[in-house]
Amino acid sequence: MKKIFLVLALIATVQIANAQKPEALKKAVAAAEAAAENPKKAAKAATWLKLGEAYMKAYEAPIGNIWAGASQQDLNLILGGQKPVAQEDVTINGTPYLKLVFEDKNIYLGGEEGRVAFYEVTNPVVDNALEKALNAYKKAYELEPKKAKEISEVITKISQKYSDEAAANYNKGDYGLASDFFVKAADAAASQPLAVIDTNAVYNAALCAITVPDYEKANALYGRCYEMGYYSDNGDVFARLSDINMHLGDSLKAKNYLEEGFQKFPQSQAILIGLINYYIGSGDGTDKLFELIDQAKKNEPNNASLYYVEGNIYSQLGEVEKADQAYEKCAEINPEYEFGYIGKGIMYYNLAVDAQNKANDEYDDAKYNELAKQFEAYLKGCIEPFEKAFSITKDESLKPSIAEFLKNAYFRFRDESPENQAAYEKYDKIARGE
Repeated sequence: MKKIFLVLALIATVQIANAQKPEALKKAVAAAEAAAENPKKAAKAATWLKLGEAYMKAYEAPIGNIWAGASQQDLNLILGGQKPVAQEDVTINGTPYLKLVFEDKNIYLGGEEGRVAFYEVTNPVVDNALEKALNAYKKAYELEPKKAKEISEVITKISQKYSDEAAANYNKGDYGLASDFFVKAADAAASQPLAVIDTNAVYNAALCAITVPDYEKANALYGRCYEMGYYSDNGDVFARLSDINMHLGDSLKAKNYLEEGFQKFPQSQAILIGLINYYIGSGDGTDKLFELIDQAKKNEPNNASLYYVEGNIYSQLGEVEKADQAYEKCAEINPEYEFGYIGKGIMYYNLAVDAQNKANDEYDDAKYNELAKQFEAYLKGCIEPFEKAFSITKDESLKPSIAEFLKNAYFRFRDESPENQAAYEKYDKIARGE
């Protein structure tokens, strides 16, 4: 009985939503706008609240209660008999969709079940309705601050609507417009009386801008993240700002971002690789890198991750012995820190791959045989650290990745012993998620 009641309630909601036609909504907006232009009525917060509400109803009318993820059954119920005028199969960014074309909107269905992926309004009741609604609510707050809670709730909704628009445009591959909408979402959230700093929206706006790529815009937006003290996971903002400034021709600023980022996030691979590439490319050498590492060690002498980072630097530079020593020191300081073992395993695995590639291109038998020996030695060298990492890690999400390396290594040696064959089969299952 409860399920039936909910369905009936939804039908009632749909019927109410569909009752107001675009013409009626436009008249309501026009009447509310006229009231706001009347000096006497414009002095009352209620006038602006009514105008904001009219704009919001106009904005929501074409889509109504449709949401991303809705099933086709949900969609048919929500549309209340409204049929598309056309439909077509389209591919956007390599993803296939069924595009349903209506007089005022397009709805894109995707996935095996054909659920709503995203939608777009093609014939809005009122242009720029969200922006106009936001301005109306901000004016209402100026006139009557006591309405702060009520107005904040609506502005939160407006900010979310902008984020929805951004996500839809991102899915369509219009990254520039997606960036603009994320900026609008952040700006709406920052408006009084809500006054919330939406770091996620700003970061997403920057990410979309760099995807375009629009380096000037991305620089401003990532700079905004930086000023807010929001650096994302592992200091990604520093690495992004460095890369952007290299594209903009300011190598000094690019270097400064990397060095500052390294101080805050010494484990960041993006920052580390950026620093290595910078110092190698600049001709300044890598001495500064090791100065930074040494300073970090002085501050945190028992931080095993710093030796992991040092090992990665030496590995990138091709100094295998020093890298090996750094990874060993990492394990000595903290035997339960899996990344030191993972770093060592990856280094030897990559050396094996490199030796194999060279062997495949070698026509001299003696040189080929020597490279083949190196290949096997390096491949065997990666097994012990990977197995140690696999045995100690408490992060279940890491195990399939480690197992993939071990599976590949044991595959080469599976015929040497029943134990190797069993190890290959074990890690193969784990890598495949069984």
